[in-house]
Amino acid sequence: MKILAVSDQVVDRVYTLASTGQFHDVEFLLGCGDLPYAYLEYLVTILNKPMFYVPGNHDPEYNLANPLSRTEGASNLDLKLGRVKNLLVGGFGGSIRYRPDGVNQYTQSEAYFRASRLLPGLLLNRIKYGRALDILISHSPPYRIHDEDSQAHTGLRALNWLLRVAQPRFHFHGHTHFFRRNLTPSDTVVGKTTVMNVFPYKIIEIN
Repeated sequence: MKILAVSDQVVDRVYTLASTGQFHDVEFLLGCGDLPYAYLEYLVTILNKPMFYVPGNHDPEYNLANPLSRTEGASNLDLKLGRVKNLLVGGFGGSIRYRPDGVNQYTQSEAYFRASRLLPGLLLNRIKYGRALDILISHSPPYRIHDEDSQAHTGLRALNWLLRVAQPRFHFHGHTHFFRRNLTPSDTVVGKTTVMNVFPYKIIEIN
């Protein structure tokens, strides 16, 4: 099964690949935040595949009454759990708070409180399916995993907690801009989870 995950930066090459059928075998799409919703909507329309996404710290605050605050044709997975192609997916949007009035920004304590809201659903998944989660998507990376020392790009400790509690097979995130010349690897194994920085896009093949 192939998944297309995108985050943080519009890539002209993705437009070309999508329009010429290069992503024809992708089963579903994941958005990890800080992308224009028109970009996500283009991918949903052209590829005609399910999409789950979470908002980033540069995205607008979600408002059901405002169509500009969401991606049409896709599912906002922030603090929600879903199921696609027999995979259990969950989402956690936003980043560390670095501006007092920042949208989709949270202190470490606020992030823990938000993460705790996923716990009942995770427990129900474990009872029903024998596992809590297969894929976690977030905008922020976990604390000290693919994050940076700058105030705006410090990871969220609540995500480390979610990885321990849910033990997903994969955790996909954005927020920190990984380039091939970086010395930091884009994939890190933490317990049972492969944590992957998908910036700016990545095709992931899983069993």
